[in-house]
Amino acid sequence: MRKTLPFALLAALLVTAAPLVHADDDAKPASTQDGGSADTLHLPPLPADAHVSQTAEIDGHTLHYTVTVGKLPVRDEKGTVTGEVVFTAYTMPGKNRPVTFALNGGPGASSVYLNFGAIGPKRVNFGVEGSNPSDPAVLHDNPGTWLGFTDLIFIDPIGTGYSRALVPQDKATKLFYSTDNDITYLSRIVYDWLVKNGRMESRKYLVGESYGGFRGPRITEYLQTQLGVAMNGVVLLSPYLDAAASDNENVSPLPWMLTLPSIAAAHLERDHQLTAEAMAPIIDYTRGDYAVALMKGHTDPAATDAMIKKVTELTGLDPVFVKRSGGRLETQAYLREVYRSEGKLGSRYDSNVTAWDPFPYAPHQVGGDPILNGIIAPTTTAMVNFVTQTVGWKYYGRYNALSYDVNKAWHEDDDANEGSAKQLREAVANDPNLHVLIAHGWDDLSCPFMASVLIVDQMPDMGDPTRVQVKEYPGGHMFYTRPSSQAAFLQDVKTMYGAR
Repeated sequence: MRKTLPFALLAALLVTAAPLVHADDDAKPASTQDGGSADTLHLPPLPADAHVSQTAEIDGHTLHYTVTVGKLPVRDEKGTVTGEVVFTAYTMPGKNRPVTFALNGGPGASSVYLNFGAIGPKRVNFGVEGSNPSDPAVLHDNPGTWLGFTDLIFIDPIGTGYSRALVPQDKATKLFYSTDNDITYLSRIVYDWLVKNGRMESRKYLVGESYGGFRGPRITEYLQTQLGVAMNGVVLLSPYLDAAASDNENVSPLPWMLTLPSIAAAHLERDHQLTAEAMAPIIDYTRGDYAVALMKGHTDPAATDAMIKKVTELTGLDPVFVKRSGGRLETQAYLREVYRSEGKLGSRYDSNVTAWDPFPYAPHQVGGDPILNGIIAPTTTAMVNFVTQTVGWKYYGRYNALSYDVNKAWHEDDDANEGSAKQLREAVANDPNLHVLIAHGWDDLSCPFMASVLIVDQMPDMGDPTRVQVKEYPGGHMFYTRPSSQAAFLQDVKTMYGAR
């Protein structure tokens, strides 16, 4: 089992401290470089903020809202603008409406997946079995939107979407593509948007998906303790909370405990038997006899044999494959094995979403991930058309739905490997009114639900154990692409927000 980032599976992370100060709209940039490469010199300035009125028919009601696409500059410690963050805001009339800030992950992912998939007022089809990159990228009203009870601000970190660095590449890497600085400037963007729009007194929420879930607790704690902005609630979708949990797979049972329940869930789903009740004994087995058998190793052959038999039963895999794996199911090997007879691959992000294996006889997987390869085209097409044509924010530079260049610019560091469980505990301890909802798809092998279950189980209750909850739904990393899962998720979010 190799440790990977939740979206682009190549990079690790590095931290470099470089405090950022305030941003304003009339600042002059240090240069006009978009990341500093020679072919991006002398880019035109980004347009002024653009607005458009729209409607959506949701659950028998018409939502009338305003879309704003705009930018916020980022400054370094000397006050020089070093980057520009582009956001998409959906706001509705009404006094004291909550405001929710949304971030995806990667690192290197724009917020389009949360916007046009999970919680924005419009959505495009992607990430489900049978969807194709060339399918029409048509937006339609999103029945799972949160806009009925909160304004929504989608933030694209530097290097994603249309957001860009205005300094040479080496400086951009230090300022933006590292753990601490990423948290610092994104927290400041939240602060600056609130100030610019007169919303400091609104109820405030943060939602982060995948590596955005890693960002979520850290941004929340930083806002609380450094910038004086308190979140009322945090929603973490398929969060990447503990990178180190997948370390030491040759000694620790933990890496294998994280993924076995998700593999078993996928098997149950293929048999149309996936329920929370069916998963409960699997979770109990994973944290009990399975972990014990792995820790005993060769010292207890009977326990090992029983464990291999049980894992075979839970996963429906070839008994020979399970035995040769020692009951330790490496993710990429499993994703080839489960569909080998069909010549297909399962996705790391939802193992029941498949694509043809272009190199079925190679010793290791050569092709990319079925979901990752399929979501770039529809989300990019939909977002570019929406921003430039519908909203009229006339910028014709490249839109990065998922930037592998940004992902590769990240470097490994000890701080990132520590995860965000510490900051999650601290943020909840700091504010007895803060509530956290952690949401996962059962089938996700990129950020498996079991990691969050174990993390939350180890947290003190701090007066109310229900303030931090883990919920699971059918589906994978983007479980919200399934209508029934999105509907169940929406009800859980409404409960946290106190919405009807």
